[in-house]
Amino acid sequence: MSPLRTTQNKMASNLQKFIDIMKHPVKFRMFLFTKLPVALFSGLRVEDLNAKRCMISVPYKWFNKNPFRSTYFATLSMAGEMSTGALGMAYLYKLPSPVSLLVVSIEGKFLKKALGRTYFTCEDGLLFATAIDETIKTGEARTVQALTTGRNQEGIMVAEFRVTWSFKRR
Repeated sequence: MSPLRTTQNKMASNLQKFIDIMKHPVKFRMFLFTKLPVALFSGLRVEDLNAKRCMISVPYKWFNKNPFRSTYFATLSMAGEMSTGALGMAYLYKLPSPVSLLVVSIEGKFLKKALGRTYFTCEDGLLFATAIDETIKTGEARTVQALTTGRNQEGIMVAEFRVTWSFKRR
């Protein structure tokens, strides 16, 4: 088997291991507790995660609300960022070549009051895979601008974020 094929198989195996951790309720909470405690306290949950797509939800509750009786914009931004960042982290999990991941910009649009649980979905997983692969092969930094949309329980869009991530070989 070629070294490239072996590396791709290893990446696929590690990707699935990361997805399994994120989908496991206890392991995910432990991850949040150690890495993102405010996300744990805010009630973020992984609803779906695979190689192409990530869906994160956040509830409307006392801790997350603003004075206007909707979910606070920073809480929505955190859920939107996580829906994109989880895809990048999944492809970087236990890579033999270390690659750093960093948010370089975030743009948001708030279209409607977020009441109840809001679901952020990013479907740019393959963009992350391509950028990370190019970073490893060339050693040059790459960026990915990922789109995530937040919808309420009725499926109506309440927010949209464009999060730009930078990948750089260490």
